[in-house]
Amino acid sequence: MPRPLAPPAPLAVSAALTEAPVLAQVVRSGVVESVHRATAVLTRPDGSIEQAWGVPTGLIFPRSANKPIQAVGMLEAGLDLPSEQLALVCASHSGESFHLRTALEILHGAALGEADLRNTPDYPVDEIEREAWIRAGYGKTSLAQNCSGKHAGMLATAARHGWDRATYLDPEHPVQQAITAAVERLTAGPIGALAVDGCGAPLHGIPLQGLAAAFGRIAAAPATAPGSPEAGVAEAIRAHPELLGGSRRQVTTLIRETPGLVAKDGAESVYAVGLADGRGIALKVADGHPRAKAVILAAILRRLGVGSPSAYAALEDAPVLGHGRPVGAIVAVGI
Repeated sequence: MPRPLAPPAPLAVSAALTEAPVLAQVVRSGVVESVHRATAVLTRPDGSIEQAWGVPTGLIFPRSANKPIQAVGMLEAGLDLPSEQLALVCASHSGESFHLRTALEILHGAALGEADLRNTPDYPVDEIEREAWIRAGYGKTSLAQNCSGKHAGMLATAARHGWDRATYLDPEHPVQQAITAAVERLTAGPIGALAVDGCGAPLHGIPLQGLAAAFGRIAAAPATAPGSPEAGVAEAIRAHPELLGGSRRQVTTLIRETPGLVAKDGAESVYAVGLADGRGIALKVADGHPRAKAVILAAILRRLGVGSPSAYAALEDAPVLGHGRPVGAIVAVGI
């Protein structure tokens, strides 16, 4: 008889998920229909915790919110790009024509092409661009996928040193080793886990506090460390927010409307923000649904007096619909 399967080993579940308080409610016709639990943290310029909602020392995967940190690692490894191209390296772009053109410019500048990309093929992430792409008869491509700027930057870094291009996603590749070193330095802690991101790149598990602290350090760098890789990333994001996100993206509006701020959203409902004074904000919605994260971030920014009415409006644009019309909203609570 076949031997019975051994029970699976218990999965490690982060306190950032298990201890997350309710920070958002979905209100329909005056009744709370659903709630979202989330963990959030505000860090001081030295990376220590100024305020927390939940347990921010628990490990999370930043997903695409880690891209500005990865870009710092690429610059430290020798990547040298114009500001607008560097902004795209930090991006989860919408797939608009200027995004695809800039990704190709990065590749062509390193004597590379679209065929060198190893990120997962996909359609443009923006709904309008995706529909136009499909109507034009195009299929999923690595160039159209929202991480193509980051991958073009990784390839350009490898090409600069003559490193192998086919294996640039291997965690042991010199490009990835440089990125890992940057993550450890900016988050001031060891990597808690290593996984594979949706695009195929290595993904570092770090405490939510570390993510916030890293963004605070990047945002403050133009004043505290001018000419540094961190300063270069912050300046690129501030100068070209449309390349970081897209014409219709709320992260682009947030950066454009808030002087000195850098921000990056990530899959599974992660958001990270750095302020010019060196403070950082990071949040993770426990269930991974994206609809509440921007609303929670807006509440934190309002509490701090950071932002503008237009920035808040972009973040809080989360109507609850009934028969095609607004009948409620997602609202932040407990902030």
